[in-house]
Amino acid sequence: MKVVILAGGYGTRISEESHLKPKPMIEIGGQPILWHIMKSYSHYGFNEFIICAGYKQHIIKEYFADYYLHRSDITFDFANDNTITIHNNVAEPWKVTVVDTGLNTLTGGRIKRVKNYIKNETFMLTYGDGVCDVNIQEVLKYHKLKNKIATMTAIQPGGRFGTLEIMSDNVIKRFAEKRKEDGGWINGGYMVLEPRILDYIASDMTTFEKEPLERLSEEGQLVAYKYDGFWQCMDTLRDKLYLEELLEKRQAPWKVWEE
Repeated sequence: MKVVILAGGYGTRISEESHLKPKPMIEIGGQPILWHIMKSYSHYGFNEFIICAGYKQHIIKEYFADYYLHRSDITFDFANDNTITIHNNVAEPWKVTVVDTGLNTLTGGRIKRVKNYIKNETFMLTYGDGVCDVNIQEVLKYHKLKNKIATMTAIQPGGRFGTLEIMSDNVIKRFAEKRKEDGGWINGGYMVLEPRILDYIASDMTTFEKEPLERLSEEGQLVAYKYDGFWQCMDTLRDKLYLEELLEKRQAPWKVWEE
């Protein structure tokens, strides 16, 4: 199953670093946060990724173009026809498609632009700036059980995000972005989507979190996988430093894979 990752925004709230690179390429623990997200999915057996790039998309492409070399020992033999020998390859079993989905395209439009790579199959979707220790296989099982168009991992981080009104059967009745109440359930990403979701996206200027998700909730086709474990987005420099601190203390809950 393919994993679509939204990685095309400007990341203006962490401009200390995003003026040089896309936010998903900002490093924590010596690796881009995008890498951490992909490692989590890979741990649960999902190794095919579609990266929706935009702002400074060439940096993401160059990172994966050189990834195999950067993760291996290499001998450069200039005396013998400039041959290169690669030793001890430790690269992941990933298939990564990086798609330039446009500089100013909104989140829904980015998803629509990778339609040909999704190929009318159930797929996963998350954001390129948030880490979580949720069991992704369990999210997928729940999605199949509920038989809806969209399953969203819902988490409770506090009051600066939009909230979800969730009914007793976990169907999301209302999707309300940017409310200020504390303690509400919010969109934590880590979604499972049926390909019909693409019919809800009108154009490049469609914000996925607005019209498509609001319409799905009105139709009873958006269900929440409630999760009370660790989730953290990297929205600001303070968030980055917090994630760095967790890694340095070996207390990073999202790091479910073994080295």
